[in-house]
Amino acid sequence: MRLVQYDDQPLGAFIDPEEYARLAGVIAHHHAELVEKRRDGAMLGWFDYPQRIREETLSAVHSVALRIREEADVFVVIGIGGSYLGAHAAIRMLSEGETGPEVVFIGHHLSSWALERLRARLHGKNVFVNVVSKSGTTTEPAVAFRLLKADLEARYGKEGARRRIIATTDPSSGALRAMAERYGYTSFDIPRDVGGRFSVLTPVGLLPMAVAGIDIEAVLSGARAMMTALASPDVETNAAYRYAAARYILYQKGYDVELFAGFSPRFEAFGGWLAQLFAESEGKKGRGIFPVAGQYTTDLHSIGQYVQEGRRRLFETFLWTDEEGAEVVVPPADDDLDGLGYLVGRDVQWINAQAMWGTLIAHRDGGVPVSRIVVSRLTAETFGALVMFFERAVAMSGSLLGINPFDQPGVEAYKANMFALLGKPGHAERGAEIRRKIEALQTRDESDA
Repeated sequence: MRLVQYDDQPLGAFIDPEEYARLAGVIAHHHAELVEKRRDGAMLGWFDYPQRIREETLSAVHSVALRIREEADVFVVIGIGGSYLGAHAAIRMLSEGETGPEVVFIGHHLSSWALERLRARLHGKNVFVNVVSKSGTTTEPAVAFRLLKADLEARYGKEGARRRIIATTDPSSGALRAMAERYGYTSFDIPRDVGGRFSVLTPVGLLPMAVAGIDIEAVLSGARAMMTALASPDVETNAAYRYAAARYILYQKGYDVELFAGFSPRFEAFGGWLAQLFAESEGKKGRGIFPVAGQYTTDLHSIGQYVQEGRRRLFETFLWTDEEGAEVVVPPADDDLDGLGYLVGRDVQWINAQAMWGTLIAHRDGGVPVSRIVVSRLTAETFGALVMFFERAVAMSGSLLGINPFDQPGVEAYKANMFALLGKPGHAERGAEIRRKIEALQTRDESDA
């Protein structure tokens, strides 16, 4: 049985099989392009990284993780975007709170309240910090790291802080690499040909996973198995490319919002990783499908009304696991005031499955295209397979849209404005321009009041 299955049977009312067939040649062409670009050193290092990861890298990850697991009460991962979302998804899916130190993620916002609350929580605990950044100058993680570094030095002294800081960064350049070399931090490389949102299967994600007790060899094994399953460009057999083709066909028909709906809380953080992966890869040149992550059945009691009867511009991709890994049976009761007598003896997972199928039929009949990504169980191996599945899918999907799925030029716009307003050297002229625009908005607000 495949680790990951793509069930597009429910799309039969929206996509004709001939539409897949017409894309077969284009997909084969883009597949060859991706393989060739990988050989030429483009930002496709993730494409085969699970096969290329060096044994000494894995050994170092295990060694550092073991030291942290033996000594730390809390392991703080500092990063934003792809520097933390993949690891967060893995830990929430597979091992949150089960073994080892508590793993905390910070540096992905600028909330003084959250930063101060975390610093208070860390008081009196043995803390290790993993700062993840290619440059070391991205504002959100850099601010968090400066604060926590000062706290560590105040508690443990400079030498004690040094051995508790791990830097995951560019192999040879950037501010964080310079700090790691100056202060002697333990460090790991982010491959230069791997973008942040594709980095979960590198030390960026592997170290936090290992600290959390996840079997990272199994994660990589699952990714390698998925690479083998996706080796052919045939849209009939390559599930990731078939999914990419379905997305493209639906997009051409006006469906430009994709709702990833996981039927277990274990998919929640994974949905956040998916949202970044697809939005940052595809949202360019006025094109792309806008990804949204939801949690079913929870969100059926909130956004479910819109999905059922709102504008017909969205489609759904259900994330489903056949087994949750726990058997919970509805017990009998002295009375039946809640009306659940007909479910006595039924497993909650079976009830969830009926909810999933009922939702699928209701939404499909209401005009919403629905397909499913299915795994038998959520394990380290299937996590690695899911990551590789979606990375390959977004590479093909972006190629079909005619954009480069491996850059993110739009992310720099807010940074440029923020740097200007903060007074970063070299941004003074832009700062004056932005402040004039803000003053105009504030004047308008005052006049409206």
